[in-house]
Amino acid sequence: MASWSMRRRMLSIGATALVAAFTVSACGSGGSGGRGDGGSAASAKGGVALVNAGKLTTCTHLQFQPFQFNQGAKVVGFDVDVIDLVAKRLGVTQDIIDIDFAPIKSGAVLSSGRCDLAAAGMTITDERRKNIEFSVPYFDATQALLARKGSGLTSLGDVKAKNLKIGAQASTTGLEYVKRKGFDPIEFADSPKELLGLQTGQADVIVQDLPVVATWLKKPDVRAKYEVVAVLDTGERYGIGMKKGNTALSKVVNEVIEGAKADGTYDTIYKKWFGTEPSPATAS
Repeated sequence: MASWSMRRRMLSIGATALVAAFTVSACGSGGSGGRGDGGSAASAKGGVALVNAGKLTTCTHLQFQPFQFNQGAKVVGFDVDVIDLVAKRLGVTQDIIDIDFAPIKSGAVLSSGRCDLAAAGMTITDERRKNIEFSVPYFDATQALLARKGSGLTSLGDVKAKNLKIGAQASTTGLEYVKRKGFDPIEFADSPKELLGLQTGQADVIVQDLPVVATWLKKPDVRAKYEVVAVLDTGERYGIGMKKGNTALSKVVNEVIEGAKADGTYDTIYKKWFGTEPSPATAS
């Protein structure tokens, strides 16, 4: 009987220890403030739910200069500065995650709870609106064709007539635009690879957002050999993306953008990254 009693005692101790271990583990899983299941770890000012405590988590796709790109150990750019205004309003700091553009434009990174926002120079389209809650427009965009100097090109029609190879960044409206015009473009994973594709002869001409092309042309080695041969006024406008139905965060983002335009903060940020004042339409 003494042996059976001891055995029961040991089993009881083991069960207690197991329960304690699970309790410690469960508490530890939430200690970082992250919620990979898409739930809310905490609320910021105004009761806005965030996926990570104390942070406004932004998904973007680097490099897309001057909107978001690496400068030393930091990610900087026009979009970064705009979202910093939102973070300040919420009383938190911005945390940036670099990810492929495809799950950004589909809204997957937002619906899964990986990020609060998507700020990636993203054009507002009817297709994207199905899965993304967009802010008010914060930037008016156009597309540009970049080619080697002396190419003789002045339009997409010239590219087609000369049967030249056109390149575009994957998952972008520029890519979709030239496809609708009957082209079968070479796709590049990001904008630096697209420029490299032009420089190495993989493409004869490339289509990209005009502000990005203008930033490339600030570099002497690019400006010496390449030029904008056509501007394509596609009527695009960028928006900040959020999870569909996230009206609380959307309200704050819209108020920040509109407030920054009204008090001149937007103009200051715009001039910092583009070197000029925004057009009256953009500023308003």
